[in-house]
Amino acid sequence: MSSFGKALRCMVLAAMAPLLCGPADAQEVVRVGFVAPLSGPFGDYGRKFQNGMKAYMKVNGQTVAGRKMEVIFRDSSTGSPDMAKRLAQELLTRDKVDVLTGFALTPDALAVAPLSTQAKTPMVLMLAAASGLPARFPYVTRVSYSNSQASAPIGTWAAKSGVKKVFTIVSDYAPGIDCETAFKKSFTSQGGEIVGGIRVPLQTIDFAPYAQRIKDAGADAVFIFVPSGDPMTAFMKAFNERGLAQAGIRVLANTDLSQEYLRLMGDASLQIISGTHFFETLDTAQNKVFQKAYRELANEPGGAIAIGGWDGMAAIYEAIKKTNGKFDGTSLMQAFRGLKIDSPRGVFLIDPDTKDVVQTIYIAKVEKRGASYEPVVIDRYEGAKDVH
Repeated sequence: MSSFGKALRCMVLAAMAPLLCGPADAQEVVRVGFVAPLSGPFGDYGRKFQNGMKAYMKVNGQTVAGRKMEVIFRDSSTGSPDMAKRLAQELLTRDKVDVLTGFALTPDALAVAPLSTQAKTPMVLMLAAASGLPARFPYVTRVSYSNSQASAPIGTWAAKSGVKKVFTIVSDYAPGIDCETAFKKSFTSQGGEIVGGIRVPLQTIDFAPYAQRIKDAGADAVFIFVPSGDPMTAFMKAFNERGLAQAGIRVLANTDLSQEYLRLMGDASLQIISGTHFFETLDTAQNKVFQKAYRELANEPGGAIAIGGWDGMAAIYEAIKKTNGKFDGTSLMQAFRGLKIDSPRGVFLIDPDTKDVVQTIYIAKVEKRGASYEPVVIDRYEGAKDVH
């Protein structure tokens, strides 16, 4: 071959090299597409997820099974299902992500799940707590909890602890109704009586009229499910102002007892008994690691929302390890089934049939220690599953 021919051949090969090597390079990266509010009215959820994910990657590295992990964050700031769907579509078609995650709100998850099914791309829910959700879609799994999973043990605990009559107040949307249904079923099956109930609009922050009805009904306790933060704080304020605490009425809840929320409620929080999957005060080896890493990033403890980010990434990492780096959607989804994660909350299992989380639900009361308020675990229910 002439020197000109050799030179031409080298030029052609050099030009083709990016095309020939492109797919191989692409396979070196696992792209995780994140959809959740990072700003707007629900921005606190997404920011806590994000910090939990970053904390996990800081502790465990950014490669797994020889693959580099890349997270692409998208802010569904309006909290609307349409926006979540659009962002997920872009991540799937333009960014070619291998996994979708995030999803604070159930309506967002329901809007995106059909896209996940069509693309055969696994979708890992960090919250979105509606009962039965993962079982409805073949490529959806969940690492948080379901509302009914957390609420049923509260009903069992209340009956066991001598509560006879309960008034229920829940936000009038799917998660609230899930909680109400599960609590009522478990509480009445143990001999308890429901003496009244109200479903309130989601944005309710004036609970004074409802507090009076609880008192008038002669209830021993009120079971409440409203969003954490301002709504729960407003309820506890009305609870105290109407003298329900002085009347000896307990508050049974499925709510986040992070210190930031307890500070807002002050002494009113001392009336709360809450059941959920995680409290930042849990004494586990993994929680010590989590709290240290999370504080360094966020300058606050990691609570029940933040743990979704940490455990979501843990599940993705462990599933990729299980497939030995083979992360096509079908293989990865199969790897999630039956996966066990050693989490800050304790070991949890992803059910091989429903793809939902099986875990311990902790019952805690709030105590004042010095100037701070802390949840203290007083009971636990092992192997709790979604109830639907």
